Amino acid sequence: MRLVIARCRVDYVGRLTAHLPTARRLLLIKADGSVSIHADDRAYKPLNWMSPPCWLVEDTVEDAEALWVVTNKAGEELRITIEEIEHDSSHELGVDPGLVKDGIEAHLQELLAEHVETLGSGYTLVRREYMTAIGPVDLLCRNADGASVAVEIKRRGDIDGVEQLTRYLELLNRDPLLAPVSGVFAAQQIKPQAKTLATDRGIRCLVLDYEALRGTESTEFRLF
Repeated sequence: MRLVIARCRVDYVGRLTAHLPTARRLLLIKADGSVSIHADDRAYKPLNWMSPPCWLVEDTVEDAEALWVVTNKAGEELRITIEEIEHDSSHELGVDPGLVKDGIEAHLQELLAEHVETLGSGYTLVRREYMTAIGPVDLLCRNADGASVAVEIKRRGDIDGVEQLTRYLELLNRDPLLAPVSGVFAAQQIKPQAKTLATDRGIRCLVLDYEALRGTESTEFRLF
């Protein structure tokens, strides 16, 4: 991971355009190729970012300014014009073990694997904890047509969970033996913002009834 603190201005050029005027910011370049730009007042959320797969090219322009151009596979660009670098360091973090699920999430995964038909008629389980380069997908399944489906399971479904599944799908769809891979975001509760983001990305949302999966109530389930 590379950490850069710099005075910079930023332009995003693609399906939409956005501009950040000159200010001191943190630039975060991760080993997966992603680039994100952070201020000091937004908790964990970046001001702008480019998700992998993407490519960073650094160049020098007039007046000794540096121009970083980050391009994704769709040809969209994140253009970072750096006026002054105050700090530039790289750090090796190693492989992260991933988020450890609480008891209910772990049990939901186990139950859904046992009752994979909850996802839909004709679904079959390929594997639990299917490993990718950035962590394990909760369930890898096949639907009635034999197509691959990645399932991410949460107790409470929020935007972070959708982003996590999106990253898994980007990696899985690079594998010609699996592609095309669709996604299902399954949780006991799904926040409206997460539902909107998932729908926009073609990810199906499924609300899980924990007690029903345990066999203590009706086995009906609700789909968004």
